[in-house]
Amino acid sequence: MSSYSQLYAEHVATLQQRTREILTREKLAGLAIHAGQCLRVFLDDQDYPFKVNPHFKAWLPVVDNPHCWLLVDGVNKPRLFYYRPVDFWHKVPDLPNAFWCEQMEIHYLTRPEQIADFLPTVRDEWAYVGGHLEVSQLLGFGHFNPEAVLNALHYQRAWKTGYELECLREANRIGARGHLAARDAFLAGASEFEINLAYMNAVGQGANDAPYSNIVAINEHAAVLHYTHLSHQRIPETERHSFLIDAGVDVHGYASDITRTWAWRRGLFADLICALEVQQQAIIDEMRSGMRYTDLHLRMHQRLASVLVDAELVDMSPDDMVSSGVTAVFFPHGLGHLLGLQVHDVGGFMQDDRGTHLAPPEAHPFLRCTRVMEPEQVFTIEPGLYFIDSLLGTLQEGEHARRINWELVDALRPCGGIRIEDNVVLHADGVENLTRQAGL
Repeated sequence: MSSYSQLYAEHVATLQQRTREILTREKLAGLAIHAGQCLRVFLDDQDYPFKVNPHFKAWLPVVDNPHCWLLVDGVNKPRLFYYRPVDFWHKVPDLPNAFWCEQMEIHYLTRPEQIADFLPTVRDEWAYVGGHLEVSQLLGFGHFNPEAVLNALHYQRAWKTGYELECLREANRIGARGHLAARDAFLAGASEFEINLAYMNAVGQGANDAPYSNIVAINEHAAVLHYTHLSHQRIPETERHSFLIDAGVDVHGYASDITRTWAWRRGLFADLICALEVQQQAIIDEMRSGMRYTDLHLRMHQRLASVLVDAELVDMSPDDMVSSGVTAVFFPHGLGHLLGLQVHDVGGFMQDDRGTHLAPPEAHPFLRCTRVMEPEQVFTIEPGLYFIDSLLGTLQEGEHARRINWELVDALRPCGGIRIEDNVVLHADGVENLTRQAGL
């Protein structure tokens, strides 16, 4: 028996309970969860890579097979309709034989349209959950992605079951292996493209398997927060300054999201990496149940201000630096986000299961989470310190320009920036750092 089997059985029981409560409240008979279908490239005979509906993979780890369906009512055993076409052009999915099979009543479809033969005769009280309105209309469902249902599901996803936590632990263990391989490739002089190959080889996942596009950035490319171009050019040692990698792994549909930054040589930039890492670990230690994530983000800006003062980059008090927005020039994104079935997992702004929205502070518009943190929730903690020309240009024209050590800033621009990101679980008795425990 797989080590996941018992954890998965408990996971399904939790989903059943949540579903029962939602269906009762909304007076629905059940949910028809559609895995999704492939999208054809415009004016071509090929499809885009398939990405499964996250509501589908919340129930079972089938992430690469379109046209599957789940019928759930919170009481009866979930019914899986598994797509296995007769096809000699493409590989047909194997017959299911995994730890999750015992928890499902499995039926087979050879053609997508066969699902109509298995659906309830009366569908007025059934809700379609998926990304294809035309399919929902064709099959005659009474409800299409009802907002009240999705709000409740998204809000509840923040609390992870034991099965989900184990998937996230494994994603970090595999991801750590890839990050170490990427570091070694950088130190051996590899290009961004070559480093990415080393990472993918170490984790055993290709670009279409990854939960997001890998960010592999040498030198000033690290100042582009979502840099994904992957240069083939090898940078000479004398011009090699820094390396940032932000890359994750998918395990049974759950994502790791890890970032590390490395310096090519000793000096100020290497010292800044160490200083930011100290503050990153300190802010993780401050996490407590009942604390709002927004407050944690603001505390990190105070900590970053101290780093900037100690490095003699900015001559201002930490309070003034934060209130004036100077720290946001060097750290423009949020401290982190919820993590799980999606990299930027849903529900980060929800304050209750009705979907009450709390926006981030006006001065920090890119923060992705404003929730009160509670046990068994998983977050990324990813402070940064960047030298972004467009933001620095605005600062240089503003009232605080004279408080900036522009000579040092200019010396650091070729390094791009720093980001250090761990995946952490908040428990009632402390924090479990999945990334550090994995060996990074």
